[in-house]
Amino acid sequence: MDERNVGGYSVTYGREEIQAPVYFIAVLAAAFLAAAIVTGSTLWLVLGVAAAGVAYYNVPLIERRPIVGANQYGIFIQGLGLIRWSAIDSLELTELAVRASTIHELQIGLKTRLSSALVTDWRKMPFWRSLMRLPWHMSRPNVIGVNLEPFDKEPEDVHRTMQRLWRHYRS
Repeated sequence: MDERNVGGYSVTYGREEIQAPVYFIAVLAAAFLAAAIVTGSTLWLVLGVAAAGVAYYNVPLIERRPIVGANQYGIFIQGLGLIRWSAIDSLELTELAVRASTIHELQIGLKTRLSSALVTDWRKMPFWRSLMRLPWHMSRPNVIGVNLEPFDKEPEDVHRTMQRLWRHYRS
C-alpha cells in the first residue's frame, strides 16, 4: 500500500503559522552560508549549517500530503504505518502543558506489540528522510502519541472522527 494513496479521512500539516518559521529559517541559513562564502568566516558557516539543519528537520511541516488519517483498514501515520483497527485498545485526546502553551496529543493505546499491530510498516525509510521530523512517538509501551497541533484540522475534530471510525470498523 502506498503512503500517498490511502483514501478515507486524512489530515495534513497546513497551518501557516507552522510553515512560516520553516521558510524563514531556510532563508536565514542561506544568508548565513552566503556570508560564510563571502567573508570566509567559520562563525557564519557554523550558524548557516545549524540553521540549515533546523530547516531540514522541519521540512515535513511544509508538505501537503496526508500525515495522519484513517480508512477501512485502520489508522495510518506517516513514518509509522497502518495500524489495524482490531489492534487498537483506546483513542484518547490528551492535553499536555508545555511551557506557556497546551499541546493536544492523540494517544493510541495498542492491545499488542507495535510490530503485530501494523498492517503496513513504514518505519524503514531512507537515511535522508530519517533525519526529518516524525509526527509520532512512543509515549509509553504500546501507546503511540501524535501531536495534533500542527495539523489543518482542530484536535477535537480529529479525535472525534477517529473515535467514530474506530467504533465503526473495530468489529
